[in-house]
Amino acid sequence: MRAVVLQEKGGPEVLRMLEVPEPEPGPEEVLVDVVSTAVNRADLLQRMGLYPGPPMVHEIPGLEFAGRVAAVGERVVEHAVGDLVMGINNGGCYAEKLAIHERLAMKVPAALAITDAGAFPEVFITAWDALVRQSGLTSGRWALVHAGASGVGTAAIQIAKTLGARIAVTASAGKHEVCRMLGADLVIDYHTDDYVEAVKDITDGAGVDVVLDVIGGSYLPRNVAALAQGGRIIQVGVMAGGPVPFDVGGLLMKRASVTGTTLRARPIEEKIAITREFATQLLPHVASGALAPVIDSRYPLADVAAAHIRMGENANAGKLVLDVQAP
Repeated sequence: MRAVVLQEKGGPEVLRMLEVPEPEPGPEEVLVDVVSTAVNRADLLQRMGLYPGPPMVHEIPGLEFAGRVAAVGERVVEHAVGDLVMGINNGGCYAEKLAIHERLAMKVPAALAITDAGAFPEVFITAWDALVRQSGLTSGRWALVHAGASGVGTAAIQIAKTLGARIAVTASAGKHEVCRMLGADLVIDYHTDDYVEAVKDITDGAGVDVVLDVIGGSYLPRNVAALAQGGRIIQVGVMAGGPVPFDVGGLLMKRASVTGTTLRARPIEEKIAITREFATQLLPHVASGALAPVIDSRYPLADVAAAHIRMGENANAGKLVLDVQAP
């Protein structure tokens, strides 16, 4: 099979398409003919050697997939050959075939095209787990989400509105319209506006209940300032990188909390539980059109380097889809 393999670390030029052996599904695994996958920020970090992937004979990036079941292990009971499935994985999704535990594979809703479904699982599960499972966002409460036009950001807006929550996002000026069209209640230009003052104004001084942050760095003390009493900061990325001075007193006075989280590092049992809970609670909203991946652009798998360049330049609004093979 063809796959994008990392044989060294570096820039987009190290992403090479090679022929590698097909994976063999285990007793509880399904073998998937991958139709689509997508680029995530973690893929860029892995390529640069900053976010190691799982041990693999051939290091193949890619955290999400959608495709058709090609074969099943002897103990598989939930899927059959021909089923359309999607899901998250530790890696290996930049490939024509993928073997994955059957309980990590969700049925693709009829309203979601298989060619787009590869851009759905990672960001929607990440946003839902961060905002709802870990931070308790509910109807009527306020969330602040940074990088509102990113994959996680566009998913977070849709999830918040589906819950009946209110949401403010930060984004560069050229990406504001995408956020507004998805239903963001407040869009803040992080280049020119003070997001702490902006969220204080719209919440009558109370602050927000949840901050979902992929930036880190100097955002942390300002995130605390933007919080309401008892608020929560959920950190799902550190694009700004590096340590930053931080006054813990501000956190104490608000009885607030900061939680760091990733999906990739969790044990498979926890990923299965999250996937199945997500499928039960969120996938029904796909049929109504309330939840759908925002596609910025798409590339053949062979052009994966161009997709990495676009994300590295922060030029995308929404997801960068990789078309692996025909449905």
